[in-house]
Amino acid sequence: MNAEISLFGVYVPSLFFYAALAAMVVTAIALTLRALGLDRIVWHHSLFNAAAFVCLLGVAMQLLWESSP
Repeated sequence: MNAEISLFGVYVPSLFFYAALAAMVVTAIALTLRALGLDRIVWHHSLFNAAAFVCLLGVAMQLLWESSP
């Protein structure tokens, strides 16, 4: 995969798209935990969200980067 993607003539790093994907998934997880009432078992919400983001970003990069030719 290219390290940069042309978006309307502007080269954007592919990491931006991986980070956007991870942020959307973390937001969905946080909202689901809040709706189910399970967020009360999380000690520090911001730290949990940041750690989940980093983990999901690593997983997304590993899966999507390795699958490209």
